[in-house]
Amino acid sequence: MAQIEVKNLWKHFGGIEAIRDLSFHVEAGEIFAIIGPNGAGKSTIFNCLNGIYQPDRGAILFGGENIVGLKPHQIARKGIARTFQNIALFRNMSVLDNLLLGRNPFLHAGVLRGGLFLGKALREELESRHNVEAIIDFLEMERFRKKPVGSLPFGIQKRVELGRALALKPKVLLLDEPVAGMNEEETEDMARFIIDIKEEFRITTLIVEHDMGVVMDISDRVTVINFGVKIAEGTPEEVASNPSVIQAYLGDPEETSSRLTGPQAPAP
Repeated sequence: MAQIEVKNLWKHFGGIEAIRDLSFHVEAGEIFAIIGPNGAGKSTIFNCLNGIYQPDRGAILFGGENIVGLKPHQIARKGIARTFQNIALFRNMSVLDNLLLGRNPFLHAGVLRGGLFLGKALREELESRHNVEAIIDFLEMERFRKKPVGSLPFGIQKRVELGRALALKPKVLLLDEPVAGMNEEETEDMARFIIDIKEEFRITTLIVEHDMGVVMDISDRVTVINFGVKIAEGTPEEVASNPSVIQAYLGDPEETSSRLTGPQAPAP
């Protein structure tokens, strides 16, 4: 059964059709990538999935329930977490405190009990800290846990944002360009963490990413968007050899195919 199903989605901005009659589904536990040239509508899709934008037409089914019309915090509470292309962290707060913010939907004790720090408030705090410490260990951030996020390297900040999304204990994770701006080593680390999230936590993951090497290495399936329209979908191998995809990326067919499939070993 599909965990996410997008049906005939449309989104306009004035006279511009950012998404046009788009449909796709994402199976539980898979890594599903959305790729396309700049301006293709990829981030608009994510903004519709987590309630920042409301589509003009169509449905988004999450576990069979249509979530169109819900606000972002309501969608987050249902189990859809997101990271952003531009880091959205509290730079003067520590890694630990930034991750604890991701636990906010699980805190129900109220102001009075929270102030006294007794009973239910204490139990929720202990549970949240246990959860966050496990994420810090999983993402190998022990030595950064008490440091202000703004003082950390860019790649570690991206890792903190991933950790904050995981603190929500999501069923579905939306990763908007998770390796953008990273060097090769940081990119390899992030790709490894995304695979580990799938294997250890069984979290369904949707990725928007321009690094085709990462997309082709870690994705189970890929859908390609161009001018808001789906032009191809399939395994990474199927998509990489699709003529419509190569044409959409505008370039020499051999050069564009190489970009999609990654560098090839020299012939013996």
